[in-house]
Amino acid sequence: MLSKQSIRGTVKIKMDGQLIEDKEVLINESKLWSENEVIFFKKMIKQGGNFSLGGRNYFITPNVDNRSLV
Repeated sequence: MLSKQSIRGTVKIKMDGQLIEDKEVLINESKLWSENEVIFFKKMIKQGGNFSLGGRNYFITPNVDNRSLV
């Protein structure tokens, strides 16, 4: 299961086309996931992308790390 700390505030997450504003929605969804699915979701939060998990479609836009641009 996900925790509030694992979902960064600067990451934009869309579930089935709807922007998720409340972390509780994702935490409730993650209760049905296996351990491997939770690990995959956490990796996708860092990386970003479009994927399907638990019968729902997700699109994640990660926060921009500007340290590499210096």
